[in-house]
Amino acid sequence: MTTPEILATQVDLFGLMTVLGEHLYSTPFVALRELVQNAHDSCVRRRLEDPQAFEPEIRVVCDPAAGTLAVSDSGAGLTRDEIVRYLATIGAGYTRKLREQHDTDDLIGLFGLGFLSAFVIATRVAVTTSSYQSPDTTLLYQSRTGERFSIESVDARPVGTTVTLHLKDNFRELSDESALRARLLHYCALLPLPVFVGHDPVAVNAQPAPWRVADAHPARARGIRLDFARRLERRFDPLCTIDVAPQDGTDVRGLLWIHDAATYGTSDNRNLHVYVRGMLLDDDARELLPPWAGFVSGAIESARLTPTASREDLQRDPAYRAVAAAIAEALVAGMKQVAEHEPEAWRRVLVRHNEALLGAALCDDRLFDLLADELTVPTSEGDLAVAVVQRRGQGKLYASLSPRGGFEEVLFRALRVPVVVGTRYGALPFVRRHAERRGGAVIELGTAAGNKRVFPPAELPADDLAFLSNMLTRPGQRLIAARFAPAELPLVLVPDREAELKRRVESDEAAGRIASGALGLMRMFTAKIDASVDADLYVNLDNPAIARLLEHRADVDVAHPGVKLLRALVAFVAGASEAAANEADGLHTALAEYGRAVCELLDTPRPAR
Repeated sequence: MTTPEILATQVDLFGLMTVLGEHLYSTPFVALRELVQNAHDSCVRRRLEDPQAFEPEIRVVCDPAAGTLAVSDSGAGLTRDEIVRYLATIGAGYTRKLREQHDTDDLIGLFGLGFLSAFVIATRVAVTTSSYQSPDTTLLYQSRTGERFSIESVDARPVGTTVTLHLKDNFRELSDESALRARLLHYCALLPLPVFVGHDPVAVNAQPAPWRVADAHPARARGIRLDFARRLERRFDPLCTIDVAPQDGTDVRGLLWIHDAATYGTSDNRNLHVYVRGMLLDDDARELLPPWAGFVSGAIESARLTPTASREDLQRDPAYRAVAAAIAEALVAGMKQVAEHEPEAWRRVLVRHNEALLGAALCDDRLFDLLADELTVPTSEGDLAVAVVQRRGQGKLYASLSPRGGFEEVLFRALRVPVVVGTRYGALPFVRRHAERRGGAVIELGTAAGNKRVFPPAELPADDLAFLSNMLTRPGQRLIAARFAPAELPLVLVPDREAELKRRVESDEAAGRIASGALGLMRMFTAKIDASVDADLYVNLDNPAIARLLEHRADVDVAHPGVKLLRALVAFVAGASEAAANEADGLHTALAEYGRAVCELLDTPRPAR
């Protein structure tokens, strides 16, 4: 055996700088946030280490003509040794050491990587700094790529630091003051230290977060909250706001709002701004909101959430899960508060988000209790409250499982009973939950159990059953004798929904619409379906026409005008079902048959009186 050779790992500094500088952040404009964050931490450091009083300030100045952006602070500044050890050393930020020494949550930085982002948007970076430890000395750091740098003494300036970026052409947008102001307001909305733009005497973050404002009159407090929501909400107008306060050991505080934009069950307009120690960390942390809250946006802050190295995402740790739970609790409780104290806003919430709220009510019993009597479900007669549907169904809730009209529309229109459109988002599960908690029965039309309740089977001699089948059915249809209301309706054709599904899944067109993996699984299921029967024809033995047909069975055949009328009626009551649409003769032929039968009856001589 030979002695193993011990070698040191080599670092390609250029490659490392490229990866960290250009690929660590989702957008190069994060450099602005990182520089302001460093300026903030420098001010905090000076407050912790320097006994001399000072006025903390961060100022961002741009020069469109020169294409420069400068971030200045009145913080602690840097000595020459600190420039080398911290500013010019990747991952060796002074903030981590300071946090350990003083056990404070006021500092933002953690990884010592933020300064690298400056080289992504600048052709040259200059740092002018004077340390509180040697206020008579001012140093100038300069670098083009971050790999090499120079340090020199320059004319003295007040204690603090100015970072000047000579912007690349494609990032000169940051030298526009209005665009700069908008981005800083977004990033620094909760930063406790004032951030000024240009020579403006008013800080962009002068207006504090609502939860940091002393108690005010309820009407004024509501206005403050709505104004704050409008500043951060980029897509929709907020309808109402909900406070998030610390609970269950979390430190999370913030504001949620329900926005004024109509949503549907599958809409997901969730948006959450997360601030950690006052600085925006993630402006799309939607996963912290409940999945049912597609109509909610908000802004929160927490010092216990842990950022990733890029500081643009959060680590999914126990603190993250605790904050998500606290937000969900605040949202449920807050919606109840809005319903009780802001009736006008609550009515608009219900109108805008009815369908999405159907799904939300299924996720939390407290929400169901709040919404059960407020929401509507889609029915054959428009959107109706479940209590109204149940009352008109004499205690029953009928739900259709077909996306199209069909026998349900014909039958229940005759009965003047609304049918819930069970294929719409949340409708069927909501009426099921309503029946479970409030009483009642849900009859799902198109299922074997549901059809049996709507069309109770009746006994009929085998020869009568065969006669009716020969007279009235077409290939693929099965005749079932029943007794159902209204008695005036002689028959109803009920398509077999599973057979329809089998045909759709096994058609050649399905391969072009459905992913092969999903299609394979669906075909494994549909392979077990017996599709020999396309539809069941329920014949109403309480109907006078059917009773008369049985009485005269010896005198009639399929050519009899009365039989032709009944056969044509089968196509009419089938409505828009797929089974009816696929029949060889179709509705057009049925109409022609109906017309000929009427003509035959009119041409038949009337018996002499």
